[in-house]
Order: sequence, then structure tokens, then C-alpha cells
Amino acid sequence: MPVKTFRPLTPSTRYIAYADYSDITKTKPEKSLVQTRKRTGGRNHYGRVTARGIGGGHKQKNRLVDFKRQKHGVEATVAAIEYDPRRTARLALLEYKDGEKAYIVAPSGLQVGAKLMSGPTAPAELGNCLPLRIVPVGLPIHNIELTPGRGAQMVRSAGGAATLMSRDEGYAQIRLPSGEIRKVNENCYATIGQVGNTENENVVLGKAGRSRHRGIRPISRGVARNPVDHPNGGGAGKSKSGGGWQQLTSPWGLLAKGYRTRQKKKYSNRFILVRRDGRPMKNK
Repeated sequence: MPVKTFRPLTPSTRYIAYADYSDITKTKPEKSLVQTRKRTGGRNHYGRVTARGIGGGHKQKNRLVDFKRQKHGVEATVAAIEYDPRRTARLALLEYKDGEKAYIVAPSGLQVGAKLMSGPTAPAELGNCLPLRIVPVGLPIHNIELTPGRGAQMVRSAGGAATLMSRDEGYAQIRLPSGEIRKVNENCYATIGQVGNTENENVVLGKAGRSRHRGIRPISRGVARNPVDHPNGGGAGKSKSGGGWQQLTSPWGLLAKGYRTRQKKKYSNRFILVRRDGRPMKNK
């Protein structure tokens, strides 16, 4: 999927970069596979704002994506490649032989008319969903389960691909796009290939309006506020990055930079062999 750029005739077109959507073959979603998305505006059930900077935006519908692929041994045909407003990847519409339809995250290179299958008997080909114990070592994979039967949870965004490195004692070692090496139960399912829409990282919003279309509202910086409104507010003149004695925080005093939020004794630490930064995980 190439990215379209424009001549700088206006301030926004100087930087803006759109996806050209040439890979999309069907413009309207399958009615039986969409749900209405209710907007919250960042408010909880009391009506209080709990997530700032959310509101407005274009109306969207949720596509019901099949992350479990439980129709084992039943061949499906790719009927269309579709756009999903709520994710960076494209969706592929599958039509099974028994007439059932389902959405899956479209891998890179998948074409309309391709035949896909899932289950332990499926061949290790692009778009097929297999248990990790059968996937050949070294192949790129995505849509990886963390718990057998729960459905895919990892490597689902545009351009993402993990690599199956080895198998040992009932676990598969997988290198994730972040660089983390992790053990996953070999009975978990994964899909062969790389997630499509690989050029998504080159898309540039280019103007404030495109953020508003996505439901992202502007937020003023803490250092630009008054002391009554924010812990980082006030001061004589500008103070970049907090400056001097103060630490950058949220409006409620929680550290904004360098504050580790992962639990030290998280149960899944024992499955991580190498962390994202390349250092080995210390399991206690």
C-alpha cells in the first residue's frame, strides 16, 4: 500500500500523507459482522471525565473480528479486503463453504480469491492459522494467542510480524516485534505471515483536523498552566521539560517520565527470556 503525498499548496498539504487505499476491494462492511460503537467521551458511568482528550470524531462501527479461527478443517475463500476505522491493519472477509462469513486481520500479500484454512491439518501457508507446535521454525507469524483457546492477543497491528525461534519442553520461543523473546505454550494458535498495511508507519496526519476526525481533542501542557491548575504550572517565564527542581507529573501528581508501571512480581515474568531492551529477564 503506497502513501500519497501532496504539493505544498497549503500549510496542511505540506506535510500530510494519506494511505492510497488501493488494496481495499469492498467499501461497505458486512452488515452481519458490525456493531454500533457507543461513544463515552472519556467519561465513566458517573459522567466524570476519567480519560482526557477524548471526544467528537467521526462515527465508527465495530467490526467483529474472528481471533479464534475455530472452524478447523473448513476451507474459506477471501471475498474482500476491507478498511477498519478502529485498527491500523486491513480486514479480510472470509466466506466458508457452509456459507458462514467472518473477518480476520489481513496479512501482507493476501489476495481476493485465496483459499485459507485453520487447524492442525492446515498447511503452513500465508493466512492459515496453526498451533505453534506445527508451525515451521523461522517463519514470520502474527495473531498469536497467549492462552490456548482465548484468541489472538499479540502482533495484530499493521506491519507487525513475530518469528518462531525454537520449541522446547512444551513451549515455543517467539521473538516479538519489540525485540522481546517470550515463551508461549505450543498449543496456542498463530497465523502465518506478516500483518498487512505495512506502509501505515509513513502516514502523517499533517493537520489538527485529522486528529479531531479520530476523536482526539487537544490538551494544554501542564507547564503552560497556572499553579492552581497543575503541579507543573506557574513560574517566572518559560521552563522547558519541567526545568529545574520540578518533576513532570500528571495533574494529580503521578510521575510522567521514567515511572515504571509494570509490577515487579508479575506472574508472566517467567515467560519472558529477553526484554525489549535486549537485557535478560531476571526471574525471581
